[in-house]
Amino acid sequence: MSDKILIVDDEVEIADLIELYLNNEDYTVFKFYSSKEALECINTTELDLAILDIMLPEIDGFTLCQKIRAKHTYPIIMLTAKDGELDQIKGLTLGADDYITKPFRPLELVARVKSQLRRYKKYNPAHSEDEQDLLTHSGLTMKLSTYECFLNEKPLTLTPTEFSILRILLENKGRVISAEELFHKIWKDEYYSKSNNTITVHIRHLREKMNDTLSQPKYIKTIWGVGYKIEG
Repeated sequence: MSDKILIVDDEVEIADLIELYLNNEDYTVFKFYSSKEALECINTTELDLAILDIMLPEIDGFTLCQKIRAKHTYPIIMLTAKDGELDQIKGLTLGADDYITKPFRPLELVARVKSQLRRYKKYNPAHSEDEQDLLTHSGLTMKLSTYECFLNEKPLTLTPTEFSILRILLENKGRVISAEELFHKIWKDEYYSKSNNTITVHIRHLREKMNDTLSQPKYIKTIWGVGYKIEG
């Protein structure tokens, strides 16, 4: 069965172009030009990934992202016509996994879709048949086979990207992992740049969910100018 991808963009030409390229990759596409039409699909269809434009009439992409995250953990990629850092940070903070700025190369978007789906399939229990495996650290427990995470026995709701970052840091306890290394381990693509703040925003969001602090971290420690680590 092919993966089901939601596209929401009020620019007809862009939505149709994305649909064409995803159909060529044998994905099942649900395309909408407005958020209101998309909401019914979100509430009734088991999706694997969403591509949301930020600048939508009536209900913007940020709000739609929040509505999805209230019930679902599948990856979300935000499309923005702005190259503004604040838009990118806001989207990631609200639970998006990645963003891409218009105009974009369709093949790059397809590559990012594939990258997100690889992780989602790997860590989501509905797609994974891996043997059970636990990663633990100071009250933090990750169950890889069922995509579950607990902090002091209370469940943590993580996006696929947040889960991936935390898993990598736990698997490499005591070793500093740079933002660039994290980026390549997660996305396995080459579109990283020094100005890319995607990892920084996800780390901050993880800390918020774990009630961790930058100044006195119990879990994720920042090594300035180098990267991040969880003490061994």
